[in-house]
Amino acid sequence: FAYQALQSESKLGVMLPCNVIVQEISEGVVEVSAINPLVSMEATNNQELLKMATEVHDRMTKMLNSLKG
Repeated sequence: FAYQALQSESKLGVMLPCNVIVQEISEGVVEVSAINPLVSMEATNNQELLKMATEVHDRMTKMLNSLKG
């Protein structure tokens, strides 16, 4: 997705919606945080990027929900 997005908007690298943080906050407790790609891409006003951001958002949501115990 990052490659496709860069093909659509050459300066996008500084805003890519791929930031995910995984950290152990206490012994045995892991926290996963991710930026909402839809919010990040709204500023570009590029419909192609918004479509990709929607797909990334959906996939990230599924992944994050699968981690809930």
